[in-house]
Amino acid sequence: MIIGVPKEIKNNENRVAVTPAGVKELVAHGHKVYVQQTAGNGSGFSDTDYQTAGAEMLPSISDVYAKAEMIIKVKEPIEAEYPLVRQGQVVFTYFHFASELALTEAMLKSGAVCIAYETVQLTDKSLPLLIPMSEVAGRMSVQEGARFLEKPQGGRGILLGGVPGVKPARVLVLGGGIVGKNAALMAAGLGAEVTIADISLPTLRHLSEVMPKNVKTLFSSTHNIEQELPSTDLVIGSVLVPGAKAPHLITKQMLSLMKPGSVIVDVAIDQGGCFETSHPTTHANPVYMLDNILHYAVANIPGAVPFTSTLALTNATLPYAIRLADLGWKDACRKDPALALGVNIVSGEITYKAVADAFNLPYTPLSLA
Repeated sequence: MIIGVPKEIKNNENRVAVTPAGVKELVAHGHKVYVQQTAGNGSGFSDTDYQTAGAEMLPSISDVYAKAEMIIKVKEPIEAEYPLVRQGQVVFTYFHFASELALTEAMLKSGAVCIAYETVQLTDKSLPLLIPMSEVAGRMSVQEGARFLEKPQGGRGILLGGVPGVKPARVLVLGGGIVGKNAALMAAGLGAEVTIADISLPTLRHLSEVMPKNVKTLFSSTHNIEQELPSTDLVIGSVLVPGAKAPHLITKQMLSLMKPGSVIVDVAIDQGGCFETSHPTTHANPVYMLDNILHYAVANIPGAVPFTSTLALTNATLPYAIRLADLGWKDACRKDPALALGVNIVSGEITYKAVADAFNLPYTPLSLA
């Protein structure tokens, strides 16, 4: 198969979809790999590294799309890329369709086969291609939250871990999944008082067993969240419904319960955000103030640490990419039900129900597409 790895062009997205080591594996399986020039620079990989691994370098993003049967990316195509995606081409990346109608319509129009990392799902309900970036995002959400709690950044001027004689900050983590667990561990490690909320009692029982003593668990409900907000300095929103739009757990009205200068970090912004007042921001302009609350809603948080993120992502995605290239997407999905769940759009039809439901569009089961 002919595989293309374009340079990411989303704001401050420095990750690359495949490392030189990954290219070497794909080439060893008999595939041709084209990589756009300088695609790996942001992650610390030179064009020479890719050439040594067996890739052929191409000068422009349009060249890569034009030659490739399968495009492997990190983030969803943005508007400038829409015309480059063509009929029958496989695009394997994070899509998060349910939060963006324009992207969904563009990919339907393209006739491409869109396989989303975030909906590949194993029988135990885990999301193997989302986990590594969720681990990064969860840990970084606390780093960024701590930074923006500083007064020069617009925050309350509170140190997350406090000091002897001064209480630490209070952190509320909404969602006990991979992001939430990593956020809670990071915040606890810095000395904060942490509460992690979820609607699953088995999840809460597990978290209560494995978390440090400065992490408490709470059943997630509107009432309980409202009770927590007045004493909370940093809220991390990490709720995920696979492939679907995230629910709004904090409304605009609820912001008035929080202290001025408090910070909310919406890690779920890729799926529409779990705060009503969230809208996507970028690493160039990561925050905005609304109702005296600082909002951080960067849609590609792991892009700020591309060396770590690229290695972690390729570790997870490469076996699936090899399977798609070796067998073709149809046979690969027939043999791997987890990968089949990643197929969101096929030749103008939506094959993932949560995406269709998000926009009240027709849904076609993959077997019929």
